[in-house]
Amino acid sequence: MIMDRLTENKIVLIKRKTRLEDLITRYNTIAQAKFYIEHLGSDFSDYITEDEQYKKVVSEAHSELESLGRVQVVDREYVSNFIFGDNDIVVVVGQDGLVANTLKYLTNQLLIGVNPDPARWDGVLLPFKVADLKLVIQDVFKMRRQVKEVSMAKAILNDGQTIYAVNDLFIGQRTHVSSRYHIQLGDRHEYQSSSGVIVSTGLGSTGWLKSILAGATNIVNRISDKKIKMQQERKLEWNIDYLYFSVREPFPSRTSKADIVFGKVTKGCPLKILSQMPESGVIFSDGIESDYLQFNSGIEATIMLAEKRGHLVV
Repeated sequence: MIMDRLTENKIVLIKRKTRLEDLITRYNTIAQAKFYIEHLGSDFSDYITEDEQYKKVVSEAHSELESLGRVQVVDREYVSNFIFGDNDIVVVVGQDGLVANTLKYLTNQLLIGVNPDPARWDGVLLPFKVADLKLVIQDVFKMRRQVKEVSMAKAILNDGQTIYAVNDLFIGQRTHVSSRYHIQLGDRHEYQSSSGVIVSTGLGSTGWLKSILAGATNIVNRISDKKIKMQQERKLEWNIDYLYFSVREPFPSRTSKADIVFGKVTKGCPLKILSQMPESGVIFSDGIESDYLQFNSGIEATIMLAEKRGHLVV
């Protein structure tokens, strides 16, 4: 009975290009890539070692998975357009960013994160090694594995477009010039000029948001010369039912304010941002600038907790 179930479901193996492959794409040959790296004084052998290790693990994972069911290999660049089946099991050969980038395109599918090189990557979202795969997959089909839910953020534009984020959303200018917009949270609203807005999930709270808060805390402490402890949760649960937003470097002026700079986004109180940027306005997720929506003048984004969650096997 278990064997029938294993063969009925597809296992999707997600992989990415290595740094070496990206260099070869850029410089055409491995010799030219080596010349470029060594000319900068870096160790090219590290790129080769990483590439060999990653490809070895991907090959081993593919072999292990083929003994359990139908396997389809998908490169990172095609994940956004790939149609996952409802019962697919998704296996990601890391890093953490690849797990996050994959989770937001799933609905209820289970994701298994594999760390290809534990000596190199911490792998918060990569609890397994390739040697664990056979047992883990079998446990998943027998429903014997714990599954951790991961909350997501969602931005809906008034033209119908949407984008999801597992870690965080960035709303602002693609370039380093000021982002101009109207922001509203509940009954409070104002026009702002800033370096953009970050909206973070529980999983992303230890990333971009943490660095913003750390910088702000140190500035306040230095100016006041007191040990002021900000009321912040340093590490949030991954399945919390709210988001945090923070405005980066808000600039108060005659036409802009800086009062709504940090807060909580809940189901009953979404964040609304209306763009006043003629061009280069964007909303991107999880640090992937190529995964974005245009956010130019007249476009309004409603930021909220997503209706779906990621499901990470642990």
